[in-house]
Amino acid sequence: MKKLLGIAWVSLLIPVLATAQNNPAKDQLDSVLPDAYALYLDLHQHPELSSHETRTAALLAQRLRQLGYEVTENAGGTGVVGIMKNGPGPTVMLRTELDALPVEELTGLPYASKVRTKDDSGRDVPVMHACGHDLHMSSWWGTAAIMAHTKDTWHGTLMLIAQPAEETISGAKRMIEDGLFTRFPKPDVGIALHDTNEMPVGQVGISPEYTWANADSLRITVYGKGGHGARPDTTVDPIVIAASIVVRLQSIVSREIHPGEVAVITVGYFQAGTKNNIIPDQAQLGLTVRSYKPEVRKHLLAAITRIANAEAEAGGAEKMPLIEEYESASSVYNDPILARHLATTLETALGKNNVVLQPPSIVSEDYSVFVEQGVPSFYFRLGVADPEKLRQAKAAGKELPSNHSPLFAPVAEPALRTGITAEVAVLRDLLKGSATDIAKITEHKPGGN
Repeated sequence: MKKLLGIAWVSLLIPVLATAQNNPAKDQLDSVLPDAYALYLDLHQHPELSSHETRTAALLAQRLRQLGYEVTENAGGTGVVGIMKNGPGPTVMLRTELDALPVEELTGLPYASKVRTKDDSGRDVPVMHACGHDLHMSSWWGTAAIMAHTKDTWHGTLMLIAQPAEETISGAKRMIEDGLFTRFPKPDVGIALHDTNEMPVGQVGISPEYTWANADSLRITVYGKGGHGARPDTTVDPIVIAASIVVRLQSIVSREIHPGEVAVITVGYFQAGTKNNIIPDQAQLGLTVRSYKPEVRKHLLAAITRIANAEAEAGGAEKMPLIEEYESASSVYNDPILARHLATTLETALGKNNVVLQPPSIVSEDYSVFVEQGVPSFYFRLGVADPEKLRQAKAAGKELPSNHSPLFAPVAEPALRTGITAEVAVLRDLLKGSATDIAKITEHKPGGN
């Protein structure tokens, strides 16, 4: 049987919803859970798009002030920072996200979002918390409440971050640029979680070292010489060049990256031309490029440039392609020593069978910005799936609706109970010693530069 740091690897189908008796937050959970769930319902019904989370941010800021936190709003846009100082000790950061997605909710839940708004391009779009950030925020607030009400159980500085615009991979960077770690204490360690329908509610997942991937979004514009489709000899056809680029790109992963290393190059769109008998002047490709290790990322991006230019030259183009990287996020690296330490803490709080090893994911997360600033971190996953529905789906060889799906529907109340329990346990563990003690249980190694 596989083990992670002494944790038994168990089936993800075990429907455990109860917490262990040694759960450090158990006595306080019942007092905050109704309000946390009410907050969840409110946030779910009032989602806001990235960088426009004004109501959401104001609501969280108000609730933190009521708990006694020193609150700063409009950090890096709509971000919120809550600080509670409780004597000498380390500074520990707990981060949540604020934003929702332009997705029309199809769950049929009585509290389903019906919100529509204008996006940044002026289009009318539906809005839904399809990634579960409403659950993250509600757990975050519940944890904040318990920590504020039990200051005798910890000491140091608790730093609560409500970050905007995670979905557009821009909010963390804007908060750093706005002085997050200069205007406020720089954390000795950072904590975050993300919900997933791949695990039953009651469980949390740990991925030591890499947990989220590098992601680079590229736009390649191929230039040619347009003309009549009946006279291709008088043109330089950018469609042929772009098609050759698409085919050749697939050889990078299979022929240039060492077997076993994770790398993905996907061409998500190919746009060119307006009519069947016209050869256009240009064609455009849209790529997403994924990896974990910085050296693999560097190789992929360099190879894409090399191939695009070479195919353009082979096709007789007089102008080399324009390659634009318009969005990127580095990989999120979980400090392995910190992961070992907190795995034991979570086992105590939730039970050994509820802390499981999870493989790293190829999706991206801009929490990486905080890691790159030198903050050793622990980013874990929170199971939110109905155990029986998950069991049935796996038995049928299917998957439950994932994050970003219009059908994504966490089992909210039990998930909140587990999320709050886990966060409180981790924070109390880290806020019981000194900054020197934390340094002993971390071995920081940023994963994305």
